[in-house]
Amino acid sequence: MIQRVFDASSQSRWLLMLLVLLISLLTLLPTLRLLMEALRGWQLGSDSPLMQVMQQPATWRSLWNSLYTSTLGTLIAMLLGSLFAFTLTLTNIRLKALWVFCFMLPMMIPPQVTALSWLQLTGPGSPLLNTLGIAPPLGSRQPLYSAEGIALLLGIQHAPLVFLALRTSLIHLPRDLIEAARISGAGSRAVWLDMILPLSRNGMIAGASIAFVSALGNFGIPAMLGIPASYYVLPTLIYQKMSGFGTSVLSEIASLSILIGVLALLGVMLQQHMLKRRRFTLLGHSGRAQDFSLGVWRFALEAVLAVILLLILVAPLLALITSSLVPALGVPLTLDNLSFAAYQEMIGRQGVTRRAFHNSLWLAGGAAAVLMCLATLLAYRMQSLPHSLKSLLNSLIEIPYALPGVVLAIACILLFAKPIPLLNLTLYGTLGIIFIAYLARFLSVSLKPIAASFSELDPSLEEAARIAGAGTLRRLMDILLPLVAPAVFAGGLLVFLTAVNELTVSALLWSAGKETLGVLIFNLDQSGDSILASAIAVLVVLMVAALMLLLSLMARYLPKGVIPWQN
Repeated sequence: MIQRVFDASSQSRWLLMLLVLLISLLTLLPTLRLLMEALRGWQLGSDSPLMQVMQQPATWRSLWNSLYTSTLGTLIAMLLGSLFAFTLTLTNIRLKALWVFCFMLPMMIPPQVTALSWLQLTGPGSPLLNTLGIAPPLGSRQPLYSAEGIALLLGIQHAPLVFLALRTSLIHLPRDLIEAARISGAGSRAVWLDMILPLSRNGMIAGASIAFVSALGNFGIPAMLGIPASYYVLPTLIYQKMSGFGTSVLSEIASLSILIGVLALLGVMLQQHMLKRRRFTLLGHSGRAQDFSLGVWRFALEAVLAVILLLILVAPLLALITSSLVPALGVPLTLDNLSFAAYQEMIGRQGVTRRAFHNSLWLAGGAAAVLMCLATLLAYRMQSLPHSLKSLLNSLIEIPYALPGVVLAIACILLFAKPIPLLNLTLYGTLGIIFIAYLARFLSVSLKPIAASFSELDPSLEEAARIAGAGTLRRLMDILLPLVAPAVFAGGLLVFLTAVNELTVSALLWSAGKETLGVLIFNLDQSGDSILASAIAVLVVLMVAALMLLLSLMARYLPKGVIPWQN
């Protein structure tokens, strides 16, 4: 019996060492390599690559553009996210699940598809506006090719992030406190202004911080709307330099990447500082109070929400579908010219479409499968770790996901630009480098639902197996894994849903013959084939919606909070 316990302890220790090594290779090593390249030649002073980058006017212009669009986009996200969070969480509005699902859909749609759908909705060439007879005159300026256009779409794209953070805060409001205020005679207005808003401030701060950092690292929207207008933010400036000069400017690009990373970290640190200053403990039963009755205003508020969703979701998607069915941009859609030629061309004749679907499905599916296994082992082992060590591991895992994707892409290029020592294996220019980047970036996405599921298990189940002499892997495979299997599968689906349409990382890592769906849509639009790009984008939206519905059907078998758009 003693020998069995010793063997089990040895297995657990070796498993932890292996997991820490893998995490370090996936998350810490790329970041350190990026930092080393950015600081290379620091002893040269003003002649070092970092100082040369800081002296270029384009750097400061792009920095200002990034801060302006991200800040304005965050304000728009706060406005939309707060409206839907307060309304859908605290009022007696009907069909809440449907409202939440529809509001969350823009976040799951790839940014390049969001930008493309809005480009097809606005401007003189919009097939939808021409069909309705309300298109601007030919030669009119496309209004989205501007800083404000970028900020608008960034706000719409990231409003669900504010919604999630604020909704979580509202759901955990102390029910007793609010009911006590009502019993004391406080009206609904007083409860909202004096209690709910102050108590939900932390959720709004967290949501604003997440939206700002996400907008700062967003590539798809600024690339689709900014590059045609020569309006560059930091991610698109890096893309431009990488496309024009290749690996010869890696030190300069690494310095720009560090600048984005520092801005993102400053945003996170500011959020933490503000939350510490406003930290308080809520007493009473957790859970929101009874819904606020809207009375005769309920229908009016539902109509307002419907109009907003019509403008930010339905209209752009309808424009995208219309654009995929017309023979050319600017032509109104009629029964006579309705055509599926774009779908036939992209699916039946263009080999790049099949290749992009194959690459994206393989990369996303492979990353989901590997991360399901890795995250399961990691979540299981982290349950028994001291709090300090668990926090350290969580911080390491969050690094690639918290930093903008373009930073991770540059780090991977630096790390794998040369053949791997000893193995003599070259990953640069292959799907392998994108696959490794996906593993690093989406590990935290897969880990969170599995860790939540493990935390709800009764510890006595594993303890009984341990006393019986079952080893670490035996306990995991025979007892615990069947119980957490729904969360493991949900984590894999979330990774697949996020990775299959990814662009920010793959835009810098792809090469000829290694296109992904995100890269394909971006390249088609940049080359002027917007009709073909719209057809692929419609297929992508249908795939995203189907996967979201599948996850929604699984919600009853999962811990609360696993599916972002479920309570």
